[in-house]
Amino acid sequence: MRRVFTLALLAATAGCTTTAPVPNSLPAVTVTARGETTPVGTVAADAADDPAIWRNAADPAASLIVATDKKAGLYVYGLDGKVRSFEPAGRLNNVDLTTLADGTVLVAASDRNDLAGARLRLYRLDTTGGQLVALGEVSGGAGEAYGVCLAQLGDELFAFSVLKTGRIEQVRLEVSGGAVSGTTVRSLKLATQPEGCVVDQRSGLLYVGEEDVGIWRFEVGPGGSETATLVAPADGRHLVADVEGLALAESGADGGWLVASSQGDNAYVLYELPSLRPAGRFRVGRGVVGSTEETDGIALVLGDFGPDYPTGLLVVQDGVNAPAAQNFKLVSWADVIASLGLHH
Repeated sequence: MRRVFTLALLAATAGCTTTAPVPNSLPAVTVTARGETTPVGTVAADAADDPAIWRNAADPAASLIVATDKKAGLYVYGLDGKVRSFEPAGRLNNVDLTTLADGTVLVAASDRNDLAGARLRLYRLDTTGGQLVALGEVSGGAGEAYGVCLAQLGDELFAFSVLKTGRIEQVRLEVSGGAVSGTTVRSLKLATQPEGCVVDQRSGLLYVGEEDVGIWRFEVGPGGSETATLVAPADGRHLVADVEGLALAESGADGGWLVASSQGDNAYVLYELPSLRPAGRFRVGRGVVGSTEETDGIALVLGDFGPDYPTGLLVVQDGVNAPAAQNFKLVSWADVIASLGLHH
C-alpha cells in the first residue's frame, strides 16, 4: 500500500488547512545509491514493486537481479541496471529466489491475476543467459496474492504465500525434472494486511510485515508454534507505517541483519540478529543517481559483488522516479554499515 503524499501536498498548496501528519521518527543517516535499473515498462503508475538478488560467487560482476513490474511481469537485470530479459506474465506482485542443492536457481513470484485465487508462479533462472524458464505454478491459497518468500528448512523447500486478507500459507514445494508441485502444510494468520516476508533458515523463523502494525515472527520449522510474536512495532519512531519490504541477511551461526522499509517516512530500519535490537535508520539520498521514496520491496545479499558493492548489495524499489517510470536503486552495503558506524 502506498500513501499518496502527492495529493496531500497538492491540497496544502491549494490552501487547504488539512495536511499530512509529520512522522515523529528518529533521525536517519543518508547514503547514496551507486546504481539503478532501467525503469519498468509500465509508465505513470505504481508498478515496480519487489526485487530478489542472485549472487554469482564465481564472477560477482555477473550477478543478477529479478524484479517485478506488478502490472506486467518480471524483469531480469544485470548489475549495470540494464534489462537482460522480461517475462510478460501480468500481475506478479512479489518475488524471491533460492539456489537448490543441484545448483538450480528457483524463482517464485506471487501471481495476483486472479483476485479470488492466489498462485505461485515458479521459474528457473538461466544465470548464463539471464532468462527465466517457466516451470509451472501451484496454489497459493484462496484470496488475492501479495507477498512471497522461499526457505530451505532441512531437506524441505517451502514457499510462504502472503495473502492480502492476512493469511499466510506455508506451501511445501517439490521440484523434479523441470516440473513443480505444491502442498499447503500450514496456515498462519495476521489480523490485517501484510506483505513483505523473509525467513531465517538457520532458526526456522518467519518474519512478516503487517503494514499498519509492525513486524511479526512465526516459528515455521517442524513442530513450530502458529502463534505470532510482535518483534518490531510500527511505533512511529523506529518504524513508520506502512511497513513494506523486508530483507534478511544471514551471517555466521545466528548473526546478520533484518532490514525493513519504513515507507511512512521514506526510510529503512536496520535490526541486528538475533536480538532484533534496532541498530539504526537510513535513507537513500540523491547522488550519482536519484534518491528513493515510498519504497515497497527490498532485497539484501551479503558477499562480494565487485568493487562497487564489496561486502554486499542492497536493492530497493523507488516509488518516485520522475520524470521516468519507477525503478530499483542499487546500494552498497558497505556504505550503509559505514554511515551507521557499525561493523560488518
